[in-house]
Amino acid sequence: MNTRLVDSLVQIIESLTPEERIFLQEQLNSKPIQVTVSVCGGQPRIRNTRIPVWTLVAFRQQGADEEELLRNYPTLTDDDLTDAWAYYEQHREQLDQEIIMFTEDKDD
Repeated sequence: MNTRLVDSLVQIIESLTPEERIFLQEQLNSKPIQVTVSVCGGQPRIRNTRIPVWTLVAFRQQGADEEELLRNYPTLTDDDLTDAWAYYEQHREQLDQEIIMFTEDKDD
């Protein structure tokens, strides 16, 4: 971990005005796919949720359609799924590895 970078970012964030902090938080929350070390083990997830992208991709690969995914994850929108599929296309190898890692049979 680059602790100097983190320390610098903390100093910058602490120097923001309350309005700037609100704006920063709004900008971070509006990102459709988020990666936060302390949430979902740092796995890419749908904005402001604990739903990893790989989970949606894995269900889709198993035959779940978008209607079923939206029914099972009522906080998601059509746009969230579109963003998840686009993210998968850009990070296919990484997410395929995550799917294998998280879904392999633990009895081996």
